Formats: sequence, C-alpha cells, structure tokens
Amino acid sequence: MIRIRFITLALVLGMFACQQSKQAGTTTQGQQTAAKVYYPGKGDNWEKKKPEEVGMDAALLQDAVTWAKEQETTQMKPDFSTQEEIFGTPLGPLPDGRATTNGIILKNGYIVAEWGDTERADPTYSVAKSFLSTILGLTLDRGMIEDIHDPVTKYIHDDGYDSEQNSKVTWEHHARQTSEWEGELWGKKHDFVGKEAYGRGDRKPRELQEPGTHYEYNDVRINRLALSLLRLWEKPLPEVLEDEVMDPIDASETWRWVPYRNSTVEINCKPMPSVSGGTRWGGGLWINTRDEARFGYLFLRNGQWKNKQLVSEEWVKQATTVRGPVGPDYGYLWWLNTEGKAWPDAPTNSYAALGAGSNTIWVDPEHDIVIVWRWHNGSPNELIKRVLAAVKE
Repeated sequence: MIRIRFITLALVLGMFACQQSKQAGTTTQGQQTAAKVYYPGKGDNWEKKKPEEVGMDAALLQDAVTWAKEQETTQMKPDFSTQEEIFGTPLGPLPDGRATTNGIILKNGYIVAEWGDTERADPTYSVAKSFLSTILGLTLDRGMIEDIHDPVTKYIHDDGYDSEQNSKVTWEHHARQTSEWEGELWGKKHDFVGKEAYGRGDRKPRELQEPGTHYEYNDVRINRLALSLLRLWEKPLPEVLEDEVMDPIDASETWRWVPYRNSTVEINCKPMPSVSGGTRWGGGLWINTRDEARFGYLFLRNGQWKNKQLVSEEWVKQATTVRGPVGPDYGYLWWLNTEGKAWPDAPTNSYAALGAGSNTIWVDPEHDIVIVWRWHNGSPNELIKRVLAAVKE
C-alpha cells in the first residue's frame, strides 16, 4: 500500500513538474518573441533593411518615394516669410529656414526608405499636440490626475477656470478640443476674431457653447492645457518630455520645444516657460524627422520601448480611439481614420499626428508601418496608398 501511494505521489509530482516545464517553456517562448521586436539604438545605430527582407516590393516602394520627393509644400515658404500672413502676429521665434520635403518609412521598426534632410530640427506645428497629449497621458498614468473627466479647476487654481463657463471644462474636453474655454492667454483670445492677430485663421464671432458639446480647433485653448499641465508637474514640459520619453527612446539632442517670448510664469518662486501646442504664433516643437519616427514607433509598440513601458498601453489605446460624436474623427489630440475618411486607402485603425506644412507622423498597426513625411503638399493618403501597394500579402 505504501509503495502504491509512493508511485501515485511520484506520478502526480511528475505531472506537476511537466506542467510547470510547459508553462516555463511558454514564458520563455513569449520572452523570445518579445525579444525579436526590433528597437533602434542611439544616434545613427538604426538598422536599415532592404524592402524584400521585410515583405515589401522594392520597385513599388521606390516609386512611392520618387513620387513623395516631388510633393514639396506650397503652404509654407522655406524662409517662413508668409507665417504672419497665414497665422497672425507671432509671439515666438522662427528659424531662418527649413528643410525641403523629406521623410522616412519604417517597417517592423527598420528603416526601409529615407529621403531628404531627416536630421534637421524644424518646427513641426500641430504635431506638437500629440506630444502634449502624451504628457497628459503620463500625468494620468502617474495618478497626478485621478480621472480625465475631472474638471480642471479641481487641480488648477490660477483664475483660469473660475468663471461659470470655464469651471465646467474637463481635461478630456481640452484633449478633444471641445473645451470652449473662454479667455485670453499670452495676448491671444479664444475667439480668434481679428485678421491682424490671427491671419487667415480669423473667425466670425459666435456664441460659446456648453463645454463638451462643440468642437473647435483652437490653439489658445490647447495652450491653456499646456499651462495647466505645467502647473501640475511644476516642471517645464520640455523637461518632462525629455526625461519620460525622448531620452528613453534615444532621441537626438537637437530637438527643442521653444516657448513664446511672453509665456513664462512663476511656479514655486521659479520662472518656468509654458510651451505651445503648435507653431501658429512661432516657437513650438522643433524636431527632426528621425526623432519623430522614434516617437511614432513608440506608439506603434503601444508605449513600450525595449523592456520598459514608457506610456501605458491603456493611454495609447484611449488617445487613438474616437472619443465621441462631437467633432471629426479625433482621439485625444490624434487624428484617426475610424470612418475611413481621412485616408481612404489606409486601415481604419491607423492614426496620425498632423501639423501645418504639412507635417505628418502616420502609424499603421495593421502593417507594422510608421511614415513620417514633412513639408509636403498635404496628400498623405496618396503616399500611404503607394506604400501599402508595396506590402506583399
């Protein structure tokens, strides 16, 4: 009897050990699979692959790049001489010039195509909004904001949200551009009335709506979000971005987030610059194409870089998902393609950071592709269509 019990126990233990071994094998296999995901190294340590090595047709991809090279923007002159005419009186600096149209295409993280000057740090205009969105995500990830639906006035007490209208504004309203925040910031008013101050962005007066019920692309309100985040972090947002995102993804040291000349506030007795969500009035995020590709790739990998989760996967999902019936196909300061209208030839789960110029960071999880295309004529779907035609099924 004792012998039988011993044999039975041995069999049970053997089965348990076998099961544990299988589980361990699964974990190891999973780790190996994760390890196969490629991440570029620092600086120029970014591996290039021939298109055919990653399942792409080299001739069709070259056709796409050749076409892209011919699409130089006509919106923004190389010396920025039309800036004031387009956007109104500037508040911050602009560089003396910019690169011509340029871009980079990543497949599975590898560079499969690159053209033009991708290492020149140029203003990226409203692409900065998606970087600002990421800082909002980090703020939520760290519990500095309990809920994105909280009124901003619960956290910020600088008179910016004291009025009946502004007291209803939530963090989500800001991120969806439905805040209807009312006021003046850095010498610019929320209503955009007046050609001298707002250039071609001048608008007709209208009645304010209830926060959350009306979409309006509005840099004054986005700049108010940036100031509110600065007050929460008590640290300049460029430093937050550098510490939490750009250094961990091995971005270059050439990027700058340039404030307006009059956007400095005092926090804890220290002067701190508040940055903008674009370059409409000068300043803004000046960054090179390769660094933007790294940022896009971080989102393609759901906020993970190598073995570290820099931005929560949950935030990446929230930021790149349609947030409600008000406004266009828009997430949290990211442009979406849920309805297939933005880029008809692209997957509906693709999304992009977009800015004047045109500046584009397009992310395609379905095909494991990131395209950064800058200073082009505003037809990203045409390039996307050509690039996807090069992807072999």
